[in-house]
Amino acid sequence: MRRNRWVALALLATAEFVVVLDLTIVNVALPHIQADLGFSPNGLQWVISGYTLMFGGFLLLGGRGADLLGRRAMFMAGAALFTAASLAAGLSTSPAMMIIARAVQGLGAALLPPPSRC
Repeated sequence: MRRNRWVALALLATAEFVVVLDLTIVNVALPHIQADLGFSPNGLQWVISGYTLMFGGFLLLGGRGADLLGRRAMFMAGAALFTAASLAAGLSTSPAMMIIARAVQGLGAALLPPPSRC
């Protein structure tokens, strides 16, 4: 039983790390994203803003969902959504696809932290 607690702690800490890392790592890749997908300078801000707005806007919903549906179910849903959106962002072929994928990634990220903070 004690080992399971440490495994759960490591999993939750890794999820928190990935969410925070994703907020910062995209800043390094912005010039490459702009060149590869043909973003305008004004449109490029939405790569960051789409993620941040969805993350901040749905954080409370993630907490309420964890209360109603269970922490494990909400964490798994958030991890699955975050992973699928990360894949879509990596395979993006247009600016619109990248912005939508990043927004969905922000939604998935908003579902991850609340279950780990209960």
